Amino acid sequence: MSNWPLLSVLIWLPILGGALILAIRDAQTARWASLGVAVLTFVASLSLLSGYDVGNDALQFVETRAWIPAYKIGYNLGVDGIAIALILLTTLVSVLALIGAWSAIDKRVNQYVAAFLILEGVTVGIFVATDAMLFYVFFEAMLIPMFLIIGVWGGPRRIYAALKFFLYTFLGSVLMLVALIYLYLKGGSFQLADLYQLQLSGKEQTWIFFAFLIAFAVKVPMFPVHTWLPDAHVEAPTAGSVILAAIALKIGGYGFLRFNLPIVPDASQEWAWLVITLSLIAVIYVGLVALVQDDMKKLIAYSSIAHMGFVTLGTFIALWLVRDAGNPDAARLGLQGAMVQMISHGFVSGAMFSCVGVLYDRMHSRRIADYGGVVNVMPWFATFAMLFFMANAGLPGTSGFVGEFMIIMASFQRNPWLALGAASTLVITAAYTLWLYKRVFFGEVANAHVAELKDINGREWLVLGVFAVGTLALGLYPKPLTDLMEPSIAKLAMQIASSKLL
Repeated sequence: MSNWPLLSVLIWLPILGGALILAIRDAQTARWASLGVAVLTFVASLSLLSGYDVGNDALQFVETRAWIPAYKIGYNLGVDGIAIALILLTTLVSVLALIGAWSAIDKRVNQYVAAFLILEGVTVGIFVATDAMLFYVFFEAMLIPMFLIIGVWGGPRRIYAALKFFLYTFLGSVLMLVALIYLYLKGGSFQLADLYQLQLSGKEQTWIFFAFLIAFAVKVPMFPVHTWLPDAHVEAPTAGSVILAAIALKIGGYGFLRFNLPIVPDASQEWAWLVITLSLIAVIYVGLVALVQDDMKKLIAYSSIAHMGFVTLGTFIALWLVRDAGNPDAARLGLQGAMVQMISHGFVSGAMFSCVGVLYDRMHSRRIADYGGVVNVMPWFATFAMLFFMANAGLPGTSGFVGEFMIIMASFQRNPWLALGAASTLVITAAYTLWLYKRVFFGEVANAHVAELKDINGREWLVLGVFAVGTLALGLYPKPLTDLMEPSIAKLAMQIASSKLL
């Protein structure tokens, strides 16, 4: 296993598979080929679990090759528990997205599925890169397939949404590139392990912190750079929304853990109040904005922003806890909560957008007012939707509860009023989630179009069933996930606590 370049396989299998599928003209053959590649990638990713030493906090499955020796840029890969959790989420959701979109697109099908496979490969590259410049290359590369998915196969305003998505993300990544070049000139290396050892002044840390902050805040997305996400979700095809919500948004949270906290820990602690304030605004204000939406996709998009606000809240609460308690153990609850929330959001948001896709494929409408009484004609679908909507509202026993509870507990250790602000999202989320479910599913059948709806088929059963298993498994027994990530979380907390200026 140690001699098998597993991480390279996980990157290049979907990328090369997608490139080859471009030559397939028959739509059905392209669909089956893409699904085969995605399933093979998922099965290969399971090898990470069998070969990973959970008790070891060092990077594993390491691959090191020279790439651009003149600038000490290497093709260097490695994973820890945090990365493995996100890789498994990526490979699984990619399979589900392709199955869910089986018949939704009928033009340029080979290009459509190829874009998803290439997006999967470069996303895995982001999670496994241990060279900062390699990370940046993958970080930028993922813009291309997502831009095409929205811009070519999206809705009526797809060009506007795609350009907005691209420009927002590209602006942030340019600032990150400037910061990486400065760090290279300072330390002579792009290796993350070397960047973690750099001694930077307070002023240097501040500038680098804000460069990274803007780059990753756009990805999360944080308030006030969140406005691209509702447009992107509304215009993207269903599978694009699933990937965007379940996977792409996690890159921002991952970036904070890999770059901001260990490279510039002092500036991160100094400016934690700003990120926490913006996170609380996202949790409360953006949740209130979701209440007034009349489009199902847009409502769920705002819900995603609010829930990802919990991720940044837990991440930066951890910094305050280290400062106050003086030991890394105080930070682990917030960091673990942030990671569990990211994985949970991947299942729940992916499932909710899949539910919208099920209705849209039948009715070709996302307007809440066009529905009503769906439970009368689609009882199995309504049952699945109820589970996912309740998980979105943080119902105990579902994955949506676990991460939010851990972050609220961490917030309470810092300040009860801070915890109260964070906990208020449970009420707001329940309000817009139950309002949406009531209007779409409950009551009498609203119109003749709803009366003609058929319940979910086998393919939709499979997709929603897998999402349901993940949502319940993580909600009822999160220990395997937390055990997988615990050594990596503890190591990160120790890095933060060992900062001399804290």
